[in-house]
Amino acid sequence: MSTLYIRLPSKAAADSLGPGMPLYCQYAFASNGGAVEREGVAALSELAEPVGKAQQVVLLLAASDVTLLRVKVPPLPPAKLRAALPNLVEDDLMSDPAECVVVAGDTLHDLRTVGVVQRSWLELLARTLHALGARRVSALPSQLCLPFAGDGVSAAVTEQGEDIEVAARLAEQDGIGLAIMADQPESAAFDVIQSLTALVPQAVLTLYVPQSRLRDYQDSLHLVPAQEERIKLAPDSWTQWIGGAADVSLDLMSGLAGAAGPQFNWRPWRWPLALAAALLAINALGLNIEWLRLKREAEALRAGMIQTYRSTFPKDQVIVDPLAQMRQKMTTAQRESGQIAPDDFLALAAAVGDVMRGVAPGASPIAALEYHDRSLTVKLKPGSSVPVEPVRNALAARNLSISQPDTGVWQIRSAR
Repeated sequence: MSTLYIRLPSKAAADSLGPGMPLYCQYAFASNGGAVEREGVAALSELAEPVGKAQQVVLLLAASDVTLLRVKVPPLPPAKLRAALPNLVEDDLMSDPAECVVVAGDTLHDLRTVGVVQRSWLELLARTLHALGARRVSALPSQLCLPFAGDGVSAAVTEQGEDIEVAARLAEQDGIGLAIMADQPESAAFDVIQSLTALVPQAVLTLYVPQSRLRDYQDSLHLVPAQEERIKLAPDSWTQWIGGAADVSLDLMSGLAGAAGPQFNWRPWRWPLALAAALLAINALGLNIEWLRLKREAEALRAGMIQTYRSTFPKDQVIVDPLAQMRQKMTTAQRESGQIAPDDFLALAAAVGDVMRGVAPGASPIAALEYHDRSLTVKLKPGSSVPVEPVRNALAARNLSISQPDTGVWQIRSAR
């Protein structure tokens, strides 16, 4: 899985930037095997291309922005532990726990590692990266990504202008960050060494410094000969950060609901979605045009039917359904002239009688006839067996239909 690693400056350094000034970060793009394919320094807003290409983005938060606590935590389910953590660490924080993201890490020597970071800063980073097209985002404390030196201490220096950030890993699950303001740019290396010797007065210290500044730190270390034996200088490289990040389970981004999960990257789908939306709009427009055409045809047809009805029956003023009213008038006229309508009782009964004589000659199997709502209900005698299909075919030849609402009961209607 390709991963983009970003080492962020501290929040204080970001806040000190003027309006519109970009936040520059060190980054490295690693392949599936962890090999660094590309590295450099760029503004966070200019990393859209590697962010969109990477399957995962790992933020190495400045050590001074993350507070690591060692807390004795009662055995609780994960959901209850997340709810209880702010109360457990409230006394150790200088800010309101509601303004912080509090995440539990690994347990060592009966103490749980807890990471705390300012919520607004983490939310801003999450929104920025998702806006750049990040699919999955993790945020790790940079002090825990340093190599674990056993009984010793490992530290790394990040310099960005006048802002100097020092991350120190004091133990397997403990670390700290220092923001150092040098009196003079020339004395920055000496100030870093002095601060670290005060923080770590006795343990062996491995200090990783930028490759371009290695000579300056060596010269500054010579100024304190008593520390040369226990302080070892080494060039900083992305290899150690990537290897250390692989062993860190404390993901601070998991404290933001939904921020650490995979995000669907809509950027490659912009043009296909725009094309699909355009096709839908064209189809909808075509359907609306066709509907309007059919509506006009229906209105013209109805107007013609109404005109024909009015010319035939000029005395009728109320016209609701000209076709049904025309059929009703024709049926009434046929009855008044002595003609039998196809759905009259006599017509239906005569047709049934003719059909039954052909299908079931001999004694009639009909027990009763009922006429209601222009349909004839035929009740058969108990025990009589009359095949339905021949009756159905014979009635269909006379434009009649048959249905069976119940056993031994037929309902016959006009099919016209």
